[in-house]
Amino acid sequence: MPSVTAKTIKAGVIGWPVEHSLSPRLHGYWLETYGIDGVYLPLPVAPPNIEDAILALPKLGFVGANVTVPHKEAAFRIVDGLSDTARKIGAVNTIVCDEDGELYGDNTDVFGFIENIRSAAPDWRADAAPALVLGAGGAARAVIAALIDAGTPEIRLANRTRERADELMTHFGGPLTIVGWEERNAAMAGAGTLVNTTTLGMIGNPPLNVHLSELNDAAVVNDIVYAPLETPLLKAAAARGLTPVDGLGMLLHQARPGFEAWFGRHPVVDEALRDHVLAGRVGG
Repeated sequence: MPSVTAKTIKAGVIGWPVEHSLSPRLHGYWLETYGIDGVYLPLPVAPPNIEDAILALPKLGFVGANVTVPHKEAAFRIVDGLSDTARKIGAVNTIVCDEDGELYGDNTDVFGFIENIRSAAPDWRADAAPALVLGAGGAARAVIAALIDAGTPEIRLANRTRERADELMTHFGGPLTIVGWEERNAAMAGAGTLVNTTTLGMIGNPPLNVHLSELNDAAVVNDIVYAPLETPLLKAAAARGLTPVDGLGMLLHQARPGFEAWFGRHPVVDEALRDHVLAGRVGG
């Protein structure tokens, strides 16, 4: 790490725990690539201390921070101002401190999701067919908001716990419809986009049991999991001739707006960056 001086631009990622985060490696790569006098630090903050930590950012000379689990909803309540996207989702993952010490909260997961899909599948059109989203956690909120913004005519949501799905239905309404978890395969009929936001299929978790035969022949299948990078779901999609989209790109693209706001440089997502970030995963 280069020497840190009073002029060094400081940002970081707040989470609990935070040692697993790939964001320091990601932002560190860009800082080195563009020759910027800046640092991006992991900031482990326990839930009881989250308000004090966020309010201290400008006092400690930070230009902002990313916010990861379990603090995104708390950050939403703490910051001084919110983007329309953050209001829509009800969570903040990016904080920018202005010159007066005011804290502005945004949610760039929507941007990251859309940019990842479009980079991997340039011909994808959200408005061409229904979508099916599996899971109803925080990631699902961002995915649903992104699909609504992109003009998806119908978004089918299947979650193992019906109550969580109903909460999102109440929050978003619009083109969202709830289907039972046991109906997830039938709900793929004619869908042009399938997104898995659950941890099923991730290393150390149970498999995601689905059949892709009912999907539109031109469907895009996205798994936000990136450990492993090629999940069984994505392997099945490729075997059926569909377009698989891994989850790493969402992480990389969602980081772009924050980096530009903090460090003044528009960063590029490319294969060299992907390789560098992947090399930093636990277990390689």
